[in-house]
Amino acid sequence: RHGSLMTSQQPITTEPAPAWRGEELQDLHRRNDKADKVKAMFGAIARRYDLNNRVHSLWRDQAWRRHAVRRARVGAGDHALDVACGTGDLTHALVRGGAERVVGLDFTPEMLDLARVKRDRLAEDRSGRVEYIEGDAQALPFNDASFDVLTIAFGIRNVQRPEVAVGEFARVLRPGGRLVILEFDRPAFPPMRWFNDFYAGWVMPRTATLISGDTSGAYRYLPKSVGSFMPRRAMLELIGGAGFIEAKADTLTLGICACYHAVRG
Repeated sequence: RHGSLMTSQQPITTEPAPAWRGEELQDLHRRNDKADKVKAMFGAIARRYDLNNRVHSLWRDQAWRRHAVRRARVGAGDHALDVACGTGDLTHALVRGGAERVVGLDFTPEMLDLARVKRDRLAEDRSGRVEYIEGDAQALPFNDASFDVLTIAFGIRNVQRPEVAVGEFARVLRPGGRLVILEFDRPAFPPMRWFNDFYAGWVMPRTATLISGDTSGAYRYLPKSVGSFMPRRAMLELIGGAGFIEAKADTLTLGICACYHAVRG
């Protein structure tokens, strides 16, 4: 009788613990476990990541990436590295821009799986120029002076130690190589800033969570990570301190996004 009771029981399943809980977002950029949480979060939202990007940027995210490619001044023969490449949107934009070879690097396997699927849809002469590898922005698995262009789109604020990552960017770029960083920003114009804070802080977390079915806390983390990240002046100083020259920032879409660009000295 005891045995029959045991075999009739259903296996107990539990939902995975959220990557981010409310109290953990108060000082998120200083948490020692930030990298692990970010990796788990992006793994959880990978499947609907592109859809949420399009909807919640009002389809501006692709225009921002095209601006980044122009700022990178990609030319024939260039080797480019796209760090925190996610599902490969900027990686493929670099190939379309004329790069000879592009490596997309990300530390979330689920994102890379989707990027490889999208690569297979490229024209044959382009798909063969793209390689995806798993890796950490703070310890790039490449020799010194390996690339002519390095990009990172909406990823620098997710790195555990951005200063280490930017130092790595300088190391793997050749002298004269171009660095381009896309990152969200807070608009300087007060009415636009108030609208953006309401949209990104209240509307987007709810609608994005609904679209993705997310339980990781990703869309609570994302607006908090923007609002608490270093300001534009600090980012430019960080870039300059790592050995880059001519560091500047372009304001995109009334200040919602910033495009940092610099040259390896």
